Amino acid sequence: MTEEKSKFVYSIFWNCGLIAVGTLIQAIAYKAIAIPNSFVPGGLFGVGSLIYYNTGLLNPGLFYILLNVPMFILGYIFISRRFLAYSALAMGLISVYYQLIDFQIAIHNQLYAALVFGVLLGSGMGMVLRSLGSNGGLDVAAIILNQKFNIGLGKTFFVFNLLLFSCGFISIDADLVIASMIAVFVCSQAVDYSLSLFNQRKMAFIISVKPDAIADQVMSSLKIGTTMLPAVGAYHKQKKTVLMIVINNIQLKRLEEIVFTADEHALFIVENTFSVLGSTFSRRKIY
Repeated sequence: MTEEKSKFVYSIFWNCGLIAVGTLIQAIAYKAIAIPNSFVPGGLFGVGSLIYYNTGLLNPGLFYILLNVPMFILGYIFISRRFLAYSALAMGLISVYYQLIDFQIAIHNQLYAALVFGVLLGSGMGMVLRSLGSNGGLDVAAIILNQKFNIGLGKTFFVFNLLLFSCGFISIDADLVIASMIAVFVCSQAVDYSLSLFNQRKMAFIISVKPDAIADQVMSSLKIGTTMLPAVGAYHKQKKTVLMIVINNIQLKRLEEIVFTADEHALFIVENTFSVLGSTFSRRKIY
């Protein structure tokens, strides 16, 4: 079952579907909310929007295509053809959707508009980033810098958008720039949430005098693996066994019940994990 799921996640149908829906949501956010409110989005689309606001030439969608040309040359050289193909599909669909969408979402409060724009844009971007491609533009440069120099994606976006909004303060109204900054911040949170929505797990550490009984019950009842870690208590210097279990949110309460039913004096520690790769969990994404 795991192998079949893995093949489906890497299939063309699944990746193209994610990209088609994700880019549609982004295009609606750009055309129906951002442009009517004169927001400056982050990334290369933000550069295109800033040029459009100051010159009135072409439109942000066409500028976005032109600015992507050097990015895709870099993607072809440093990443892979498959990544480039999916990213090109995303870029092309955003531009096509942008030209076809001919409606506005009437939100009269500038702050509300910024929040809605950020949520929609981030959700769409996150959906595309769950595929084997990207949204094009700055995503390509950020992934290259991450793979070559271990520079975090967020740092690349932050520095680029900082420079972009600094230019925005010079040429457009300060209130619009601040609203745009709020939208970009909300967008980044929405992207993180979209990426972690199905990948987030809990990592539980269990310290008990009955580790074998708990481990057997976990494997038989929850059908998940358990790792036994050797440990030594600092005070009595007594050897102990610590159980480490990676589990999803739904099963966490059942795990807690198993632990304290077996040993009411056990120590139960739970931490959030953003991503778990390998074994029976998600496969490492290979572009």
